[in-house]
Amino acid sequence: MSQADRQSDRQPVALSLLGLGAMGLPMARRLAAAGALTVWSRSAAKPEALRAEVGVQVAPTPAAAAGDVVVTVLPDLAEVREVLEGADGLLAGWAARPPEAARPTLVVCGTVSPVALRALADELAPAVDVVDAPLSGGVLGAAEGRLSVMVGGSEAQAALLAEVLAPCASRVTRMGPTGAGATAKLCNQLVVAETITALSEAFALARASGIDPEALADALGAGLAASEVLRQKRHHWIDESFEPGGTIDYQVKDLRYAREAAAAAGARLPAGEAALALFEAASAAGDGGLDHTGVYRTIAG
Repeated sequence: MSQADRQSDRQPVALSLLGLGAMGLPMARRLAAAGALTVWSRSAAKPEALRAEVGVQVAPTPAAAAGDVVVTVLPDLAEVREVLEGADGLLAGWAARPPEAARPTLVVCGTVSPVALRALADELAPAVDVVDAPLSGGVLGAAEGRLSVMVGGSEAQAALLAEVLAPCASRVTRMGPTGAGATAKLCNQLVVAETITALSEAFALARASGIDPEALADALGAGLAASEVLRQKRHHWIDESFEPGGTIDYQVKDLRYAREAAAAAGARLPAGEAALALFEAASAAGDGGLDHTGVYRTIAG
């Protein structure tokens, strides 16, 4: 029985979340508040703190977290493969489950290559369903339960995720078959990167012209230039302080995947190419670990 079928019969689903980084931690808090949750992280301190805070079950290894639905909130597929493989990996944990256990579902929430995601899904197809479900909304959206989830999979799989992720997502949209969610997230990342670039240029021009950056943020936020990026990130430009949420290096990764997807589809991304060159320059200058709004430093010189 697939997880989608089990969900339609309203049988309980054993849910796990792997990865307690900037996005995974607030998601885990909200999921745990709504029901039973098992978590795993490379850092032992984060799961134990979360156990004390909201009562999650802490798995010592990924294998011990091999439940019915496993949500991975990890940077890329290389990290997903690391938790899949080996004696302590998810595949070993799933293989040790009783024969009557439901077919497991692996949910990939990171921003990944659609090409590589489809290859992973084909590889695991004999035993595991793979659903791409990248997230948009940022750390604040995760904390407030306002994430937008873009699903690549069947209608039944999208319905399963809509229910499972309801505590942390205000919208779960099926974009198409496997890989479509990952492609939609790259579309999202193009908008984010290009918006950050435009806002960075605006704040650089304002500051160079003697305009108060907070006044500019207020004015932009009240007009057509308003955006969720400006709402969540305005303090970075105002304070010229760029402690990371999403980093410049992650933005470079995402824009390179967007270029790969565009090449496969025969599409052109002139603004995306310009943004990629700018973020690559920021990374090369040593700013790769800064919040992606830190590209402002490269623009402002």
